Amino acid sequence: MAKSKLSNDTDWKKNHWFRVALRLQGSVIPSILPRVLLSSVFGVFISILHHFGFSVSLSVLSGVVPSIVLGLLLVFRTNTAYERFWEGRKAWGTLVNTVRNFARQIWGAIEEHTPEDRTAKVTTLRLLVAFAVSIKLHLRGEPVNSELEALMSQEQYQLLKTMNHPPLEIAFWIGDYLQEQQRRGYLNTYQLTAMLKLLDQMVDVLGACERILKTPIPLAYSIHLKQLLLIYCLSLPFQLVDGLNGWTGFVSGLISFAVFGIEEIGIEIENPFGYDANDLPLDTICATMQRNIEDLITLAPCVRNWQSTAMK
Repeated sequence: MAKSKLSNDTDWKKNHWFRVALRLQGSVIPSILPRVLLSSVFGVFISILHHFGFSVSLSVLSGVVPSIVLGLLLVFRTNTAYERFWEGRKAWGTLVNTVRNFARQIWGAIEEHTPEDRTAKVTTLRLLVAFAVSIKLHLRGEPVNSELEALMSQEQYQLLKTMNHPPLEIAFWIGDYLQEQQRRGYLNTYQLTAMLKLLDQMVDVLGACERILKTPIPLAYSIHLKQLLLIYCLSLPFQLVDGLNGWTGFVSGLISFAVFGIEEIGIEIENPFGYDANDLPLDTICATMQRNIEDLITLAPCVRNWQSTAMK
């Protein structure tokens, strides 16, 4: 069975290689097309001048060193952007695991003696998901919406709409619930400390995501790279026209497509929290957490509660 599945995956990749290569959705082609066309048209213009005898060939502009320097700058730009993307993915992976562990500890460790205890516990578990959803909305610059309304009481929802930083308010509610359970004797000090550490980890994830969002690539670097790209692509026709003649515009466009595309990839992935095809699937991640929590809620309460029920 495993071999068959692996074979099917390999066949899928082979059969869909060209489909992926020609796919426009999620690619950088729409973004870079105007710049590529500009380079091609300029190349055609230079080739026409060359055809009519104008001395436009400047081989002195050609050389390996400028290409290497530009290539290194582009690689650095793309790697920096991918590090931000990957750091965001690791942060959300940490959040998923922390929410699962936190929910499991709340569900198994905190005792229930009344129906109200069960209701409060379920409410807190859903607040864990609400924390993740509020981070998503916070990173996207969106207000509190109905997605959060379904995860908390109406009173909490109305209060959250007035807050400047909803994720921190939800974290406060979760911490307040834990403190209350410790005061009532449903949690010992060691359990409370362990759970508060998990809550701290969730807030740390929030801080990591905010650091990515609010620390852009230095403006001077972005400006200089764009200027170098423009100079490089507009100087290409002068280097190529003597040997390519009428093909100058086409080849200039291909080279421009490559270098502009690499730069645009860095721009696409440097902020991974939006809605673009190249951004992190935050909606899917939040939905997964919600399913996990709802599945946990359907399980039996902790063993001590069942034992106490049986003894009665």
